[in-house]
Amino acid sequence: MTLFSFLGNGKTVTPKESLYDIKVNDIHGEELKLEHYKGKKILFVNVASKCGFTNQYDGLQELYVTHKDKLVIIGLPCNQFGAQEPGTEQEIQSFCRMNYGVDFPMTEKIEVKGAMQHPIYQWLTKKEKNGKLNSSVKWNFQKYLVDEEGRLIDVFYSVTKPMSKKITKLL
Repeated sequence: MTLFSFLGNGKTVTPKESLYDIKVNDIHGEELKLEHYKGKKILFVNVASKCGFTNQYDGLQELYVTHKDKLVIIGLPCNQFGAQEPGTEQEIQSFCRMNYGVDFPMTEKIEVKGAMQHPIYQWLTKKEKNGKLNSSVKWNFQKYLVDEEGRLIDVFYSVTKPMSKKITKLL
């Protein structure tokens, strides 16, 4: 299910703030420079290792490998939904590599909602920043797709599988 595909007006909206200026660290604690991904679409996904949707790592990796010339997936571990991401960054990375072969970029653990919401999720969820719409993160594995110039395209609930036509048709 998509949150706002009903808009369907084809308008491109320039964000109020640039996504590429937001600072986030990768899973090793080094800065992940989002501007390195200009020219590619980015799929941001809040991930968790002990969730009913965790098997979506398989689909995310398949999507990444299939479309890596034009898409990057960024996994953002979060422990805010049912405490389903309790591990350390090292444990998360090991789990993802060993069980799902994940080699797309992953960030440090972040918060996707609430008072400590990470600036990436402030941008993704607030129209005043992304220029398109307000949303809220409902659960693990909610997906936000951004275009090659850093504009929000669409948001997909956790039930939308990574290889779904709803996502792949936008690539």
